[in-house]
Amino acid sequence: MQTWKIGVLGAGSWGTTLAALLAGKGFDVKLWVREPEVFEEIAKTGENRTFLPGVKLPSNLTPCREFKDTLGGAFIVLSAVPSHGLRAVFNEARSFISKDAVIVSATKGMEEATGLTATGILNDALKGVSHDGIVVLSGPTFATEVALKLPAAATVASLSARAGVTVQKAFSTPYFRVYTNADVIGVELGGALKNVMAIASGISDGLKLGHNARAALITRGLAEMTRLGVRMGANPLTFSGLSGMGDLVLTCTGPLSRNYSVGVAIGQGKRIDEITKGMTMVAEGVKTSKAARSLAASASVDMPITSAVYDVLYEGKGARDAVFELMNRDLKGE
Repeated sequence: MQTWKIGVLGAGSWGTTLAALLAGKGFDVKLWVREPEVFEEIAKTGENRTFLPGVKLPSNLTPCREFKDTLGGAFIVLSAVPSHGLRAVFNEARSFISKDAVIVSATKGMEEATGLTATGILNDALKGVSHDGIVVLSGPTFATEVALKLPAAATVASLSARAGVTVQKAFSTPYFRVYTNADVIGVELGGALKNVMAIASGISDGLKLGHNARAALITRGLAEMTRLGVRMGANPLTFSGLSGMGDLVLTCTGPLSRNYSVGVAIGQGKRIDEITKGMTMVAEGVKTSKAARSLAASASVDMPITSAVYDVLYEGKGARDAVFELMNRDLKGE
């Protein structure tokens, strides 16, 4: 494979991990770092101790502060920017992106104001770039484990088979197996909505409701994720795959999940403002719960778990009250 230049936007744990993976394959990787202190840290120590401590980064991974240095001449542009900052970053960065570049989105969230997934935001910000010019990367992947080269699998979704296979080959390693998929909206919604379910799962565990409750919540969470996905034009089978069930199980049960950890803290009685104030990394499910609830209402899709999470986060409803209401809804068929 050619020694492409790859520009990575976002030096959080996932962006840094993917940049290191790509640099480890011999690509010339430029990593845009928003925070000056993180840039200095990487430049001086070869580590991102703020977001990915203990992982030595390849020497051909270069931190950058300017978009022109990161993106100029890049064949692949990888975005690992949180959903709430995605539009602003690409509004500023777009003039430095080649028209022939393959854009890869690793963002798992929805824009609070519009309900758009990452491809929708990027289409707006990039002034008409079609979805077949964008590839979505998603799946059950904790950054720390991938950075340590533990086995993992992910999927890339694109309307362009050529772009999907290009990204599949670029990102695949002996420890990181990548599959392709044509269902862009299904893969994106799975990656975004599972964060909301992970908060709910964490709340359940924080309340010590047991394994039965968590298993039921994950299963019914998948059902409502699929309902919304199908209404938005997704293939229901996508939600049985890596970007759906795979990511859902991981984030609803793994203590490395930021969204699950937020839920646990809420279940233990902490307020959402005090939880998020002490976090260095973003829990996408907090904002996505609001966007997903609005989208579900406009699409007339019943999403009771999503609504319950929203009520706890934004309406001050007690976690136990929300669980009681979920358990005492009208009986129905599965």
